[in-house]
Amino acid sequence: MSTRVTLRLDFDEDRRLGPGKIALLEAIHRHGSIAAAGREFGMAYRRAWLLTDELNRMFAQPLVHARGGGKNGGGAELTDLGSKVVTLYREAETKVRASASSEIERLEHCLSLLAPSEAAGGT
Repeated sequence: MSTRVTLRLDFDEDRRLGPGKIALLEAIHRHGSIAAAGREFGMAYRRAWLLTDELNRMFAQPLVHARGGGKNGGGAELTDLGSKVVTLYREAETKVRASASSEIERLEHCLSLLAPSEAAGGT
């Protein structure tokens, strides 16, 4: 069984960082574009832009630097802090997974031996 561990950090009631925002940052890095990153997840540009803006306001310095469109085209890239935040988050996620591996394995053994559709009474 391959149980997935996700990490969500609730810094306070208004600032949260989790797998979705980190994946968006990684996609911005890959594509060089907020719009293209959003499309990768089936997300409207406005939603991707709002999440990026939220991330930029959440930290002491912006995580993403966006260049406006126009004749030469726009684009976006992670700042040094943006890259550092992604790296730190992924390192924390790896440590959580490793330190809880025994408990996760024991929880997996507690799961029903039936497939989820069978356990729910399906065919």
